[in-house]
Amino acid sequence: MLKTSLLAVLILFAFSATLLGIISKPFAGKQPRVVVVLKELNTQYWEIVKAGAEEGFRDFGIDGEVVGTSSESEEDAQVHILKNILKEPPDVLVVSPVESPAVMSILEEFAKNKISVLLIDTDIPLESKTSYIGTDNFDLGKKAGALLASQLQPGDEVALITGDVSSPISGERIKGAKFSLEAAGIKIAAEKASLPNKPSPVRKAMTSILQHHPHIKGVFATTDIMALSALEAIERQGHKMPVIGADGIIKMVESIEQGTLKDTVAQNPYDMGYVSVEAASKVMKGKEVEKNIDTGVDIITKDNAKLKLAFLEKLLW
Repeated sequence: MLKTSLLAVLILFAFSATLLGIISKPFAGKQPRVVVVLKELNTQYWEIVKAGAEEGFRDFGIDGEVVGTSSESEEDAQVHILKNILKEPPDVLVVSPVESPAVMSILEEFAKNKISVLLIDTDIPLESKTSYIGTDNFDLGKKAGALLASQLQPGDEVALITGDVSSPISGERIKGAKFSLEAAGIKIAAEKASLPNKPSPVRKAMTSILQHHPHIKGVFATTDIMALSALEAIERQGHKMPVIGADGIIKMVESIEQGTLKDTVAQNPYDMGYVSVEAASKVMKGKEVEKNIDTGVDIITKDNAKLKLAFLEKLLW
């Protein structure tokens, strides 16, 4: 009788263990899920951000995905992407937001659904954001202005080239640059704003600046694409002068390494991607993260350009 009872208990235990295994199996390999939404994926800067995020997924054991549109200006496309993500929400959303009321509205929907929202690269006044991870753009502008001034003399004239100065990125960079340039006694003779981040219109704008302000001695542009396009127009006109950019993409670093330019400033897009995923990992573990995480600004010179170039080429090629 005792043997029979013991056998029944053993059979019941084995059945329960099997049943528990069947129930728990679908969840055994479940990883926390993070979606990173970038403004676009078609330029080198955003490719570097993507590479950082994907390295973060691997290091922190996260089921992650990076998505983006074909152009930074595609507000409707980003809204569409975010609405689709909300249908099957991740544990954490990391997003570089297009600055618009429609995007703000959909991001508030994520917060209402208890999904943490981390902003990357672009900070917007989103009350429900968990954190902003990216560059202090006023600081970048200050460093760029100081670097440009260090290659000039008080009284020299420079030009500023930028996109929409009402944006928190371009506007803060220009403010910072003006702060340092004016403090060094450098005159801002020309400022071309509201330019698209594309070579042709920037080359045209730079050519016009050189025609109307022939004594220009240097240029600060708020992106590397703009800086390189301005440099091309300058060289076509037979001039040589310092041009400071902002992003640290391969072609800009090559210009330093080859001696075409002396130096430049560069934000850290790889770090933005990686640190944003690290922050998402902390959030999912219930840990607090800082409201603003500054990923820093580097000064690229002949001394460190080769090392920076090797790092970027390894990431992208």
